[in-house]
Amino acid sequence: MVVRVPVKPALLTWAADRSGLERDVLSKRFPKLDVWESGDLDPTFNQLQDFASATHAPLGFLFLDAPPEEPLPIPDFRTIKNASLRRASPDLLDTIYLCQMRQDWYREHAIAEDYDPVPFVGSVSVGDPVERVADDIRRAIRFGLDERSRFSNGEAALRGLIDLIEDTGVLVMVSGIVGSNTHRGLDVDEFRGFALSDPVAPLIFVNGADTKAAQIFTLIHELVHVWSGDTALSDARMAQNVANDDELWANQVAAEVLVPLESIAADYTNSDVVELERLAKRYRVSTLVVLKRIYDAGFLSWKAYREQYDEEQGRIMAIVDSSRQSGSGGNYYYTQPIRISRQFARAVIVDALEGRTLYRDAYHLLGAAKHETFTHLAAELGVAP
Repeated sequence: MVVRVPVKPALLTWAADRSGLERDVLSKRFPKLDVWESGDLDPTFNQLQDFASATHAPLGFLFLDAPPEEPLPIPDFRTIKNASLRRASPDLLDTIYLCQMRQDWYREHAIAEDYDPVPFVGSVSVGDPVERVADDIRRAIRFGLDERSRFSNGEAALRGLIDLIEDTGVLVMVSGIVGSNTHRGLDVDEFRGFALSDPVAPLIFVNGADTKAAQIFTLIHELVHVWSGDTALSDARMAQNVANDDELWANQVAAEVLVPLESIAADYTNSDVVELERLAKRYRVSTLVVLKRIYDAGFLSWKAYREQYDEEQGRIMAIVDSSRQSGSGGNYYYTQPIRISRQFARAVIVDALEGRTLYRDAYHLLGAAKHETFTHLAAELGVAP
C-alpha cells in the first residue's frame, strides 16, 4: 500500500519558486508536480524528501500550514534606486547561515584562547574622510603601492591580500559554491560578498564565482564594512549609480585603497586597453578598477565610462570563459582552506587534535567528509597531527 503525505499545495509552489529552478526542469524530475500542486494527489514521503532536496527547502517547512517568511539574517545593502532586490535564494541563505555557524564557533574559540579584540572593527563611521580611512587600511594590511609590487600578478595579489587581511584577525572565506557542494554554484548577479562584523571574530565572505580581479575589489569593499563595524550583504558594483550611502562610501574607500586618486592622476595617459593593462599590473587590480579611477579622476564622462566599462568587461569575460573551459576542477586540499579561511581551518584542526573539539564536529565545521580528508587538510595547512 502506498502511503501519501498530506502537504499544502501552497508549500510546494513556495519551494519551487524559492529554488529559482526552471519550471520545466522541476516538472521533468517530478512529473506529478502539477497534480500535487492542484491538491488532487499527495506525494509519498520519499517523493517529498526528494522534492525538498531538489529545491533546497528544509523538509520540515513543507509540513507548515503556510509558506514561511525568510528574511535575510543580515542587513541588505544591495539596492537599485533605493529598492531592495529580489528574495534571497536558498544558496545565498545557506551560505550566510554556514558562515554564521563558523563565526560562532570561532568567536567562542577566540574568547577561550583570550584573543585580543581586533582593534579596527568599528573604528570609523560611514562618511569619514575617504582618503584618511583608505590610508589607515593600506597601512594596517601592509598593502601600499610599493609593498604590493612583490606579487607577480593579480591572482597572486588576491591570494597574498587574503593572507594579509587574515593576519590582522579577520576571517576571509572565498568560495563560488555552497559549502562543499560543487553542484550548488553561487550567482554573482545576486551578490558579490558580505561582511559579518564582530569584535573578536570579524568575517568576510567573497563570492568566488566572480573573476579573480573583481574579487580583490569585493574583498577590500567588505573589509571597509568591517572597519565601520557594519554587518551587511553587498553587491559592490562599480558601473552603476549606487543609491545606498553605506555602499557608495565603501566603494569610494575601497577604490582609494587599491588605486589612490592622486597616484592615478599622475600615472594616467589614456584609457586604451594597453594602457589599462599597464596600470592594472602596476596596481595589481583589474582593468575595470583602473577604469573606474580614471573616471573618478575626471578624465572620462559618465557616458564614456559606462560604454568603455561594458566593452572592457565583455573582453575580460571572454578571456575568463576561455580559461574556465580549458581549466581543471582544481585541487580540493588547496582550495578548501581558501573557501573556509585558513585561519579558521587551522584553529578547528588544532582544537580537534588537542581534544577540545570532537572530530565529528570538526569534520562538519571544515566541510570534511571523513578523517582522511581531515588529515590531508591538516597537512596542507602545515598542522602536524
